[in-house]
Amino acid sequence: MEAEPPLYPVARAAGPQGDEDPLGVPDGQAAPLDDLVGAYPNYNEEEEERRYYRRKRLGVLKNVLAASTGGSLTYGVYLGLLQMQLILHYDETYREVKYGNMGLPDIDSKMLMGINVTPIAALLYTPVLIRFFGTKWVMFLAVGIYALFVSTNYWERYYTLVPSAVTLGMAIVPLWASMGNYITRMAQKYYEYSHYKEQEQGPQNRPPRGSHAPYLLVFQVIFYGFFHLSFACAQLPMVYFLNHYLYDLNHTLYNVQSCGTNSHGILSGFNKTVLRTLPRSRNLIVVESVLMAVAFSAMLLVLGLCGAAYRPTEEIDLRSVGWGNIFQLPFKHVRDFRLRHLVPFFIYSGFEVLFACTGLALGYGVCSVGLERLAYLLAAYSLGASTASVLGLLGLWLPRSVPLVAGAVLQLLLTLCLFFWAPVPRVLQHSWLLYVAAALWGVGSALNKTGLSTLLGILYEDKERQDFIFTIYHWWQAVAIFAVYLGSSLPMKAKLSVLVLTLVAAVTSYLWMEQKLQRGVVPRQPRIPRPQHKVRGYRYLEDDNSDASDAEDEAGPRPGPEPAGLSRRSCPYEQALGGDGPEEL
Repeated sequence: MEAEPPLYPVARAAGPQGDEDPLGVPDGQAAPLDDLVGAYPNYNEEEEERRYYRRKRLGVLKNVLAASTGGSLTYGVYLGLLQMQLILHYDETYREVKYGNMGLPDIDSKMLMGINVTPIAALLYTPVLIRFFGTKWVMFLAVGIYALFVSTNYWERYYTLVPSAVTLGMAIVPLWASMGNYITRMAQKYYEYSHYKEQEQGPQNRPPRGSHAPYLLVFQVIFYGFFHLSFACAQLPMVYFLNHYLYDLNHTLYNVQSCGTNSHGILSGFNKTVLRTLPRSRNLIVVESVLMAVAFSAMLLVLGLCGAAYRPTEEIDLRSVGWGNIFQLPFKHVRDFRLRHLVPFFIYSGFEVLFACTGLALGYGVCSVGLERLAYLLAAYSLGASTASVLGLLGLWLPRSVPLVAGAVLQLLLTLCLFFWAPVPRVLQHSWLLYVAAALWGVGSALNKTGLSTLLGILYEDKERQDFIFTIYHWWQAVAIFAVYLGSSLPMKAKLSVLVLTLVAAVTSYLWMEQKLQRGVVPRQPRIPRPQHKVRGYRYLEDDNSDASDAEDEAGPRPGPEPAGLSRRSCPYEQALGGDGPEEL
């Protein structure tokens, strides 16, 4: 019988030149095991590490772009559908022919009530949702609820529109709170991946406070640049579809007597019929199908391209502080004087964006130049805000208060000008002033939103607090929007007066906060409880607790002996060997 060949090549026949085998071993010698399974001889550890962290940084940029695009598409679809729906339902001929005595105005009022009133309760459940599902999954679920609202418009009935509007109202604050938290976490991750060598030298030391601020500012500029584009995207259904069915301004504004600062409510005297011809149901289904496809694409974008905001062990630590504590901590953060001083700015942030869409666009724009130019006015606001988001980068060289206060001063001057301006109905000579005012208001909105979100990410950079802080921010915005909804019938001068007073109070309170911080006043922050790791279903090894939080690492092990009831149980393999635990192995 022939001998079996060796499993591994030992040597080959010597050639005339004393050749070596492919492994670089001289003739007649066995190849060492290290040469067969060892590291690649040309392996450069430093270069591979640099490439690894470069891929990580590109992944963070991908996450920011995906979240920004998904948020922009979602909000654009929501605004576009709601705007088209309200215009169609306003026309009394459309209501009578399409729906008879179903009561569409009553359904619309209850739908708007559900969208504006439900977020008031969001402070009670938003932090719990974010901690339970995780930041990315709350974003995905909220975008899915927006898509659900779009889908209910295929069959417009009370039992479809009103429940979907209430559900949408419940998702507003969780969506934008998780978005703000997500962008802030991406900035912190990008700093970690850019300064990985510092992390290797001192892994137990936290980075300097505010070290991630430049990256946070750039990411917030990207996010709000995309977000403000959603207002322009929302006008596409009107520009390419609904404008072809509208009457001109001579018909719709025939009974309108006063506009601007002399107006009362929303478009008093506006004609009850705004549609020349009724759109076919098939065309409406096509438009709604396109909007549904865009909303579904936003869902897939968030699901497929957005990575996790936290590591799995970090998410476990965030949940392990106790659900009762998670519920209470947003209220306990009222102790912090920084948040108390920023509350007027939060309220004004909700006032100003809704004033741009209702007061400026309707009370000054549609009231004087007609409904057919509404889309172009909001597009001017959108493009001005999106372009001016780049001005937020001035915070890289200027003090952080300059862009925020500059945006507030710009909107204050515009509000004072609007206070004394009453455009004449059906006169187009002043229409260019409306576009300029809308674009400049967008500049102020961009500086406001970018500055506030960046400021919160800098002041509260602890990962244990960010979801609470952004929940409080967007909850106060929702409260302001609810107040605007309640006061929609007030005279324009009253609305402008409230806007001016709120803006002056916001700037004064914010500058007072900055002065306190410069004097070294220490804010009183609520203590975040230690994560309770020893729970059923998840076991930690005390000798090598890789999932310990930073605060736990700094505090060190607890003094005293460990209670006997909390020791680790022996696994089945150890029980089969007859031991009681790892000590006897």
